[in-house]
Amino acid sequence: MVPRVGHIAFLNVLPLTYALAHGAAEGLDILRAVPAQLNDRLEAKHLDVSGVSSITYAHHADDLLILPDVCIASDGDVRSVLLVSRVPAEEIGAQRVVLSDKSASSHVLLKIILHRLYDAAPMYEVRPLTPDDPVPDGAAASMFIGDDALELYHHAPRGIYIYDLAREWKRLTGLRMVFGIWAAARSFAATHPAALHMVHERIAGAFRDWERVKDAAIGEVLADGRFTRTELTEYLGHAVVWQLDAETLEGLRCFYRYAAEDGFIRRAPAIEMASV
Repeated sequence: MVPRVGHIAFLNVLPLTYALAHGAAEGLDILRAVPAQLNDRLEAKHLDVSGVSSITYAHHADDLLILPDVCIASDGDVRSVLLVSRVPAEEIGAQRVVLSDKSASSHVLLKIILHRLYDAAPMYEVRPLTPDDPVPDGAAASMFIGDDALELYHHAPRGIYIYDLAREWKRLTGLRMVFGIWAAARSFAATHPAALHMVHERIAGAFRDWERVKDAAIGEVLADGRFTRTELTEYLGHAVVWQLDAETLEGLRCFYRYAAEDGFIRRAPAIEMASV
């Protein structure tokens, strides 16, 4: 059988994007999409393994297993998950905040931060956002993720307040923030253990190989002129953490605990790893 694998279409997983383009996709059926779309496809059992928003596991822990070793996290500033506001966060209160439709974990993260750090209870709206119109009319603030957020981080409009949500999480908890994980359907893991091992090795191997290939990989994405080599070098492997180790898992458990306490998930799930 050919494993159906979802791949996040953001620069924060460039090591895997590069690996897939240079042989790692052989024997795999790859779907490239933003996290919110991949979340839906994995939940609907249209994928066997996928990179997904970390909150997806909390909603579907009975059906999913987390792949060990790999994640998308940050220990402080991540640069690509931002609150972009016309007013200081202390003044948001009950005003309207627009959330990117590409995300899921970051929605919950923002709500936790605004509630716990800024005593805010905004009216939230989910819709598409673009860096050209970062805070739509009628809104006090908006939340961006991914490459659009990274662009705003480096080219912030005048008169706009920028809050890095990973930095805010670190200030709140002292812990790393895990935005994304790789998850496998339990049914796939049970019936195709060899295929799961192969997929995990392709994913984990891409991140292990990053130091060797990073100059070439970054070079391949510079042509559109959106980011400089320095910006991407500082972002990838520094601002973004890919190792799902004990310290990172502590941050993930705290995220689930806060999400449950604040009513965004039914309960904090036990973290169960796939056997690979």
